[in-house]
Amino acid sequence: MSLLSLVQHLDGQQHLLVGFSGGLDSSVLLHQLVTLREQQSELRLRAIHVHHGLNPLADGWVQHCQQQCQRWQVELTVVRVTLDASEQGVEAAARAARYQAFSASLRPGECLLTAQHQDDQCETLLLALKRGSGPAGLAGMPAKGRLGANLHLRPLLSHTRLQLEAWAAQHRLSWIEDDSNEDVRFDRNFLRQRVIPELAARWPHFSRAVARSAMLCGEQEQLLDELLAESLGELVDDAGSLCWPPLLTMSEAKRAALIRRWIGLQQGVMPSRESLRRIWLEVACSSQDAEPRLRLGQFEVRRFRDRLYWLALTQPTSELVVGWSAAADTLNLPAGLGQLKRGEKGMKVRAPGAAEKVSVRFQAHGKFHLVGRTGSRSLKKIWQEKEIPPWQRDRTPLLFYNETLIAAVGVFVTREGEPGEQAGWRLQWIKQTF
Repeated sequence: MSLLSLVQHLDGQQHLLVGFSGGLDSSVLLHQLVTLREQQSELRLRAIHVHHGLNPLADGWVQHCQQQCQRWQVELTVVRVTLDASEQGVEAAARAARYQAFSASLRPGECLLTAQHQDDQCETLLLALKRGSGPAGLAGMPAKGRLGANLHLRPLLSHTRLQLEAWAAQHRLSWIEDDSNEDVRFDRNFLRQRVIPELAARWPHFSRAVARSAMLCGEQEQLLDELLAESLGELVDDAGSLCWPPLLTMSEAKRAALIRRWIGLQQGVMPSRESLRRIWLEVACSSQDAEPRLRLGQFEVRRFRDRLYWLALTQPTSELVVGWSAAADTLNLPAGLGQLKRGEKGMKVRAPGAAEKVSVRFQAHGKFHLVGRTGSRSLKKIWQEKEIPPWQRDRTPLLFYNETLIAAVGVFVTREGEPGEQAGWRLQWIKQTF
């Protein structure tokens, strides 16, 4: 192992966030970067430790990481997470929580570094084989990828654990030994403790050969990405939704490849073959008047008109009622919906009377007359006419005066909310961005 190899993997990146568990792998990576910083003073280095709350010794691991980072003069962020393993198991839930913490902590232009090595790559490919994965899964972990808008590098991916141990011994590093790594009930530990040692005893270069196979699968996936990029670009709009009718004339293989890459664009986890089949049959090809949805982890695929949408699961809002004092110009909305602002811009409605209490709700019953339209309509019919997708309907703030619907902010005003010649209120919905 050499710092020259590390410099080549960094590819000019100078603002770095290192995933630091305190174990051997991340300790070696962080130490190498600290050593490199002595030669390249422009290097900006931070570390992040994720406390999963699974091990009774975890608080001690935090203390170890804090002491190590203080010694090496590296800023450390500690993030405590709560796991939901009900759907995907502890290992997958821990990984998802870890990367969510990484994503939330990354600064604009900062590069994430994690310490997976060649033996980890071998485990990843064997797990992919166990799941029956295709080339995308068999490509394993890329040395260079992305986490949202940020670059994600794995500079140790071509090195074995033995090489990491040699570096640690040479520089007298101390690190955490997680006793849960010995628990072979977990798939990765079973491979690490039982299977891979047997394979390596028979074929000493097995991990290296597996890493080469993963690299070749990765190259094939990259080629497919390039070949399908134009088709995907024609199907996906600026909001990220996918136009599905053109897929009807394509082969099943090409259709599945395009849907996979569309989900990848949304930063989604690659779906299984069965999930792809269900997306096509149950969502895209469901009856015209249906409102289909398929949940995949913490996301769901939904259809509206000729487009498919990849959406994060959201907090139910239909029962929420939020009071708004007439003296306040701003109202913070629940469930991450941003805020309503009263000022000089936006939709115009009449001001409330002295006896009218103002509230914001997310459902309304009955039929309503809209300004500029004849006849009354149900709210569902109004949403359809306004081409509002079903998942946005109960997340659009409805302004009420007492029990009277005045407006759906940014969408329509009812006759009861018409300002006429009054100065009235002007309302803006400032949506929360992430």
